Amino acid sequence: MTYTPATQDQLLAIRVNAGIDELAQSEKFAAAEPDMVEAIVAGIGEFAAGEWAPLNRVGDLEGAKLENGSVRLPNGFAEGYAGYVEQGWNAISGPVDFGGQGLPFTLSCNVLENLGTANMAFNLLPMLSVGAIESLEHHGSKELQEKYLPKLVSGEWSGTMNLTEPQAGSDVGALRTTAEPITDGEHAGKYRIKGQKIYITWGEHDLSKNIIHLVLARLPDAPEGSRGISLFIVPKYHVKQDGSLGSRNDLRCVSIEHKLGIHASPTCVMSYGDEDECIGELVGEENRGLMAMFTMMNNARINVGNQGVQIGERATQQALIYARERVQSARAGSPDKSPVSIIEHPDVRRMLLRMKALTEGARALLYYTAGQVDRGTLGDVDARARGEVLTPLIKAWGTDIGIEVASLGVQIHGGMGFVEETGAAQHWRDSRIAPIYEGTNGIQAADLVTRKLGLDGGNALSRLIADAAKDACDEPALAKLAEDCAAVADWMREGASLDDRLAGSVPFCTMFAVTVAGWQLLKQLRAVEAGEAPGLAATKPVSVRFFLDRIVPEASGLKAAAMAGAAPLYAVSSDQLAG
Repeated sequence: MTYTPATQDQLLAIRVNAGIDELAQSEKFAAAEPDMVEAIVAGIGEFAAGEWAPLNRVGDLEGAKLENGSVRLPNGFAEGYAGYVEQGWNAISGPVDFGGQGLPFTLSCNVLENLGTANMAFNLLPMLSVGAIESLEHHGSKELQEKYLPKLVSGEWSGTMNLTEPQAGSDVGALRTTAEPITDGEHAGKYRIKGQKIYITWGEHDLSKNIIHLVLARLPDAPEGSRGISLFIVPKYHVKQDGSLGSRNDLRCVSIEHKLGIHASPTCVMSYGDEDECIGELVGEENRGLMAMFTMMNNARINVGNQGVQIGERATQQALIYARERVQSARAGSPDKSPVSIIEHPDVRRMLLRMKALTEGARALLYYTAGQVDRGTLGDVDARARGEVLTPLIKAWGTDIGIEVASLGVQIHGGMGFVEETGAAQHWRDSRIAPIYEGTNGIQAADLVTRKLGLDGGNALSRLIADAAKDACDEPALAKLAEDCAAVADWMREGASLDDRLAGSVPFCTMFAVTVAGWQLLKQLRAVEAGEAPGLAATKPVSVRFFLDRIVPEASGLKAAAMAGAAPLYAVSSDQLAG
């Protein structure tokens, strides 16, 4: 269960795929100089390995517990979070005006990557806070920003987002939580919030001094559906004019879920306004809350894709250690019949290289996406659009990769992987949530073939494919995959019904993600061959070749499924299918 930060591969991806040196040429990100970048990547890696990684197993075994309305974490979590805040890691990309360092989103991704590889469940706490900061920075009034952002940026307070209700899962427009305007008294101008939210990550805990809930609710006479949703700040403790904490707000954690994995992350059922005195403040405009929440969700989707990289890295490291130590059977065909470490057997070597190649491919895609987001922040309209196209790719494919790699890790451990003592099973259990939350991977694929397919008149997606194809001209399999992606995109735009597009959305999303990941790995390979990251000179060519020669051709095989249409899915009735 030891963890060594993947510092060299992270720095390579940050330089080559995110293009951090180019970002540092801007005034906004001028502080992201090479020495600063290296210090951050090395520093957060050291902190994560030393402080958070040792808590991963105890967090899984003991988990979060609800006691008398309060959620308690195992010993060590409070100290681990306090160290994270004291060292300033929460403020890396936060706005400078409110105490943040104003560094690129790319470096914020690296902080989360290291923390999540060390302890995925714990890492959900700062991940949600980063999203809350983003939403308030873009949509909150000056008064709300001054009131809440400084302590959210520092990490002294944490944030959540509250969308889901028992009757409204992915269909957010079906929510019933209400917000009644207050016209007089000490809370005049604010709102009384009433309703119940489920699946609220880190909705209650005792690690931060206040919890700032971002809650979607419906105003009186609001339009039906998603057009009638507003966003509200609902703090656990009221905040006084001088910034100090007042009395507790009328909200509580009713229960926490008993989950397959991420046991140390309290997933709460939250009740607001049981005594009709839950006070919230409007964020942005009335009935425009979903837009404000999506600011939070879009970055959260990239950060969830990051979780695929995190769990893949942790599972790969553990599998490599085990495969070196586990001795069993002689190497097939060897004249020496002495048992060898299983890392010497061809199929185990195949699995290990697949784990490594997939994890590095997802990391390359992650930092390429982050770099485009940062360019969008600097005003590059094309990069902003490209970042939007890339977001469903990293969220969906990245988290699928996390599951596959964690599953291969269990397989390499053999029977010992299926029992809990080795910890290999924990990685798989933890990985399984990531394709579900922040919009299921099916929803990500649907977004790709509807909104993103036509973004900027279709140019955003088509240019991305064309750029990958052009750069892959000396790699036939990758060039062919890019060509296949272009063919599927053209078919979806020109001849496919909406049902046809949705039926082929998941295989197309996978094809597209593998194309971009392969392209970005190719860039890494060329950089290493030119002298970049000499510590990776032996391993990077092998993992990239594995990806290009084995994983890329597999993705081309999905073209038929992407273009098969919806008719075969409805060849029998629902009753026949279920009966």
